[in-house]
Amino acid sequence: METIGIEPVVAPADVDEAPLVGEKPGELVERLAMAKAGRVWDEFQPRPNPTLDGAGPAGETAPVLVVGADTVIDLDGAVFGKPIDDADAQRMLSALSGRSHQVLTGLAVIGQRAGGHDTMTTVERTDVWIRPLDEADIDWYLASGEHRGKAGAYAIQGVGSLLVDRIDGSHQNVVGLSLPALDSLTRWFGWPLRELAVK
Repeated sequence: METIGIEPVVAPADVDEAPLVGEKPGELVERLAMAKAGRVWDEFQPRPNPTLDGAGPAGETAPVLVVGADTVIDLDGAVFGKPIDDADAQRMLSALSGRSHQVLTGLAVIGQRAGGHDTMTTVERTDVWIRPLDEADIDWYLASGEHRGKAGAYAIQGVGSLLVDRIDGSHQNVVGLSLPALDSLTRWFGWPLRELAVK
């Protein structure tokens, strides 16, 4: 968001990210995005006289938008989240080697609308092909430490770009957050992202 001039307020949302029995990867990320956004919304509502720029008239309530997101890797229906340790990361990278997978990001936006609030969601999908990796490739990447905290144990925006052969779909979705997808949700609340950018 900062790349387009939006300065978001970041609030942690501690939710259990374990998949439910029989839950598909797309269903998982959508549910978790809603849970994260809902946790933050509940924590910060009601807010007396909230404004987007801090300069609204007394007593006026401006729209407040809360964005939740969650990303996983879908490899033939198997969910790869953040690795729990280096051994888990090695397992993930070995499984992804020489194959395509999907990066799935669930997005949820909660906002004020018609005297209450509503939630809009979407799931963005991007196909990614990882080149064949040998043991030395994986050991080198793990030594970089970049894999920690990354779904699927790699980051395309860093040295992990050397692992990726090609993608089909939104590059932003793989890097972090698809702004066009987010814009489609915020517009529903009457707030295109261009209106939220810091001028």
